Amino acid sequence: MSKKVKVAIAGLGNCASALVQGLEYYQNADENDFVPGIMHVRFGEYHISDVEVVAAFEVNTKKIGKDISEAIWQSPNVCNKFSDVPHKGITVKPGPINDGVAPHMMESFHCYDPSEMQPVNIVDTLKESNADVLVNFLPVGSEEASKVYAQAALDTNVAFANGIPAFIASKPEWGQKFTDKNIPVAGDDIKSQLGATILHRVLVSLAHDRGIKLDETFQLNIGGNTDFENMKKEYRLTTKRISKTEAVTSMLPYEVPTRIGPSDYVPFLDDEKICYLWLKGRNFGEQPITAQLKLSVQDSPNSAGVMIDVIRSLKIALDRNIGGPLIGVSSYFFKHPPEQIRDSEAKELVEKFIRGEITN
Repeated sequence: MSKKVKVAIAGLGNCASALVQGLEYYQNADENDFVPGIMHVRFGEYHISDVEVVAAFEVNTKKIGKDISEAIWQSPNVCNKFSDVPHKGITVKPGPINDGVAPHMMESFHCYDPSEMQPVNIVDTLKESNADVLVNFLPVGSEEASKVYAQAALDTNVAFANGIPAFIASKPEWGQKFTDKNIPVAGDDIKSQLGATILHRVLVSLAHDRGIKLDETFQLNIGGNTDFENMKKEYRLTTKRISKTEAVTSMLPYEVPTRIGPSDYVPFLDDEKICYLWLKGRNFGEQPITAQLKLSVQDSPNSAGVMIDVIRSLKIALDRNIGGPLIGVSSYFFKHPPEQIRDSEAKELVEKFIRGEITN
């Protein structure tokens, strides 16, 4: 059982930048400290400082060939700097493009020319790095590219954390592949610490628990990072809308007219994400009630701590020889898990998993 959790990252964008910075920022955190965004400083047997990045894949020529400590600051990354990151000795490798770069994003992502550069073999790189966990931080809409990385994880007995809304952990055939190989997988689509989805879920659940009959609800999101630029094209965010919508509507036993998802790209917002929530319903006596809320957050750090907990969950599963989709972990930390469970219940399942009282 290794005391380190070795992580490979596919896509060294803003979310990866926040994760790498966070590992430095909290490396000396006391186990009794309250660390925002982290479930436990010591998650099972693993402290935050036990997590280390050992490999990274990118298509961006400004990042490829650089140490990860330099690559996380390259364009188009706009994640706020909250920690210095020393030289790590981990060089960013060219990953496969597949459908990971939409035509309208070729320039923004500084994508390499396949006639001038070839991707590395993912399987070989994972083996050479001795990675325990592969984190998928590719752009939204990278369906085929996500499958390539998921298959590489299967081929190398590496656990897979699917941070984007490409359905892997929640798709029965993929879940079965990981079960058959006895490799843990968690996903899909990371749920931020306090983001639009978790807040929307709480409000909808509260309304239902308090006897409000909801008639309609929407969630509109705008932001200035490349995630929002990428999702300017509707075809890139089909699974994103499904993921976010099901995460919210699963809190209700009836259907309600709903519109959820990214609505605009505003470049000068950089990594700030602004969300507008609207709920309309009826209370006692069929009297109308509406709720409106605005949330503003730095988008990428909002999910980085969550992913650190996911990574440590997967390492615990590896240590215990547990394979297949992690149900409680996926439901608590992701928007589109194999099974939707109320957050309070899912949190307790994660705590039981850490203690070894349940297997998944």
